[in-house]
Amino acid sequence: MAHTAMSGTGTTAGDDPLQTAVWRLRSRGCWADAAALLRPVTAAAALQRASLLVERCLYTESGWAEAEDALRAAEALAHDDEERGAAACERGYLAYAATLHGVRDRADEARAALGRAAALIPPEAPARALLDFRRGLLAENLTRSPQAALAAYRRAHAGAIAHADPLLLSFTWRHLAGLALRDGDLAEARHGFSESLRIREELGYLVGTAPALVSLADTESDPEASRLRAEARRLFRLLGGVPTWLARQLAPPAAGAATA
Repeated sequence: MAHTAMSGTGTTAGDDPLQTAVWRLRSRGCWADAAALLRPVTAAAALQRASLLVERCLYTESGWAEAEDALRAAEALAHDDEERGAAACERGYLAYAATLHGVRDRADEARAALGRAAALIPPEAPARALLDFRRGLLAENLTRSPQAALAAYRRAHAGAIAHADPLLLSFTWRHLAGLALRDGDLAEARHGFSESLRIREELGYLVGTAPALVSLADTESDPEASRLRAEARRLFRLLGGVPTWLARQLAPPAAGAATA
């Protein structure tokens, strides 16, 4: 089964050279180039290719048609329950991204696809942790249910630890910290954001490092907060303005605006 957006396959010595090349491109925001290295002739390769192009949609708000085409190819090649479940998980994630970015309201499709994935992916399977994380995203950002999100993120966090998935762990740390910050628990938020940043730096996940820096800055006071945001801006420019949604958080305050 393909290691899709759930893991950092290719990040350690001894990994398959193809996966190492795919990871290096993906981690720098070059999803189309990474996808081009994969020949979608097997279910695993097709699913990994689709996951790359779906991730590009979330980070760049573009490439929707290519992701849909790749996902349909992966769905056509899926033969067993886990492969079909993984494809449904990607389908739900793409629908979530389209809804989140205001491209089209596909919230019902996202819920249905992730529900289908939950019925197909066994509870003990490594892919279950990624599914739990994505169900948490839906609960937090579309249905506005922080308690349901917290429960899903905790399950995903435990699964990421159990299956030694550091990239997913960086995401669960980040989103658990975000909920802690919302609840006013600054110490817990700072710890979670720090762990997320540490893991991403260790993995070389450059495209996810700027968001991690900005989140950590929200728990710090100056001059540390300004230093973190300045580093985030540098990385954001280096990657050509990706992720696109970070631009709003990095924009300097308007002239004369209150900054207290």
